[in-house]
Formats: sequence, structure tokens, C-alpha cells
Amino acid sequence: MAVNPGAGEDARRVQRPLSDPFLFRPITWRGVTAKNRIMLSPLCEYSSTDGMPNDWHMVHLGARAIGGAGIICTEATHISPEGRITPNCLGLWNEAQRDGLARIVEFIAAQGAVPAIQLAHAGRKASVRRPWEGSGPIPIGEGGWEPLAPSALPFAAGNNIPRAMDRQDMARVAGEFARAAKFSREAGFQIIELHAGHGYLLHEWLSPLSNTRDDEYGGSIENRTRYLLECVAAVRSEWPAELPLFVRLSCVDWVDGGLTTEDAIAISRALAATGEVDLIDCTTGGLDPRQKIRPSPGYQVPFAEAVKRGAGIATGAVGMINTPDLAEEILANGRADLIIMGRKLMAEPHWPLAAARALGAQAAWPVQYERAALS
Repeated sequence: MAVNPGAGEDARRVQRPLSDPFLFRPITWRGVTAKNRIMLSPLCEYSSTDGMPNDWHMVHLGARAIGGAGIICTEATHISPEGRITPNCLGLWNEAQRDGLARIVEFIAAQGAVPAIQLAHAGRKASVRRPWEGSGPIPIGEGGWEPLAPSALPFAAGNNIPRAMDRQDMARVAGEFARAAKFSREAGFQIIELHAGHGYLLHEWLSPLSNTRDDEYGGSIENRTRYLLECVAAVRSEWPAELPLFVRLSCVDWVDGGLTTEDAIAISRALAATGEVDLIDCTTGGLDPRQKIRPSPGYQVPFAEAVKRGAGIATGAVGMINTPDLAEEILANGRADLIIMGRKLMAEPHWPLAAARALGAQAAWPVQYERAALS
């Protein structure tokens, strides 16, 4: 496949008076080093057919790789057809999807970025329409399907009622995570992020609002964390020891009786204790439509800081981190180890290159774009 011949290690560096900002220092987990501490957040595009990647995904992810982010992560990539949010979500349950993603991985890596993939199962939030189609539930029999969840509690009134997972379901889904990890490795990804946030399946097991089981997977925070740990082990069974594994965690539910920061620290300690997880991507919410959130710049950073200090594990900070100075402050003060950016990189694919200029750092511009760097 043709790739950018001027990017990656061969790209020339634009020389400027330099400082040494934390945002542009390399960072290493296991055998993988990212050139800076900016990661493209998983951003659902709802633009697949039968889970297949296409030109949209190549352009979306490739543009951000050209734009200078150190880690480029796919959107939530679902491990089974029933695990999709919508019929148009990206998937990784067969070899054709693997091969389609491999083409994109090759391009990302050729630009000097680390290719990452988020593996996900939508749980009770499955079988809905795309946001621009109203996000409403798709009835079973009209193209929809029966969702799975730890307990038979729908996400919202009118949504399809999920089937409470039995042990056979649990084993099958854990196996689907393992299969997706195998395909991820074969496609050339270097980081897997396991999605345990935003109200999707693994988050549903963690929260007492969605997990009302009375077996060893319900009740205490230790029991509610058990299935996540089993899925981590399943992924690691197919994911090499030299490659990092991240977990995206909703640290609070923003609803009374839901997950708290203390719970997030306890879950993160359990993940750290496995020796298999390298970073917690600290987000919040998404489990319950009653949530009350008042976003502001950096509003989720305190959760990344609390988990980092309380659980002794690296964290990624997310949530309206829109300026180079704010990103630098978070890293310089040890509040998180990685800046994970979504909407800002949607709006400005080349934000990392502009941030490097603002902070006085070196950044490798594609040779095709160097005249913009020097202007």
C-alpha cells in the first residue's frame, strides 16, 4: 500500500528556539513509545456497514496522524454484532474487518504515530439509531436485537429490555474480547484500550445502578469488578506482554447511588494489581440519563489525578482540554500522564503541530506541509 514517504522517522524536524514541554516528551509503556503525550480519543463515527472500516475511517484517523498526535485510537470497535451501539458501528469480529483495519494501521504508523484500538461492547445501550437519526431504540423485529447486560434493566424508558447475562453469555463475551484482541494484534495495533465507561457493558457491571445481581458478580465493589478483571485476562491471553493495555473507566456516574471517585480508585487498584493494565483513561458518566454534569475546561482532570495518586497507576486526562497551556499544566504538575483529546482534534486535526509551536517544542511536520510550518 502506498504511504506517506516523508512522514514518520524520515520526516525532517523544523528547528526553533526550544523549551522542553512535558506535552512533547516521549512516553513509553512496555515495548511501545509514543512521540508525545497527545492521544486521539475514541470517537464514534457511526459510518460502517457490517462493521467494516472504509475510506471515512482512513481519512478521519489518517488526518489526525498527519496532524501530529502521538497515539491515534480508533472509535469504539465492537467485538460482536450484538455488541454494537448502532447497526453502523465499527466492528472487529472477523478477518475482513481485521484486514480493512490493517490498511489504516499501516498508514498511521507510517506517520510516526502509535496505532491504538478501543474494544467495546455496548451492553444495554445497544440496538439504537445513529445520533443524526435520533438515537432512538430500534425495536426487535425491525432491525434491532436483544441487548445484553448484567441485569435486566433498560438504559432508559422505551429502550429494549436487555437479557441478564448468564455464565454462558459471560464466557462467550469474554471470548469475543479475546478474539478481537487477537485480530487487533494481527492488524498491527500497538495499544488496546478496553472500554469500561460511558454506560456500556463493562461499565454496567461496575455500577450498582445497573448491576443488581445477587451472585458473586454483584453487591460489593470487589464483586462488581470481577467480570472486568476476567475480560482483562481474556484480552491478555491474546495480547502480547510487550504491548500496553489501557482501560477507559467512568470514574463517577453523576447520579446518587452510582459510582464514586472512591469506587474508581478501588477498581483501578484492582486493575493495577493484575500487572496487566498500564493506564486508566479517566472519563465520567454515560450510565444513566438522570446524570447531571456541568462541563468546563478540564472538568474531568481531578478524577485522573485522584486515580493516579490513589491507585498508583498511570492515567489519561480527558474533557475540554483545549489549550496547550492547560495540557501542559496537567502533565507538569503530575495530575495525569497522557492528554486524550476528542472534540478539539475533530475541529482542528493539526492541533498538536500548533501546540508544539505555541510551547516552543520540536514537531516533525510531514515534508509536504513544511512550508506551512515555516510560514
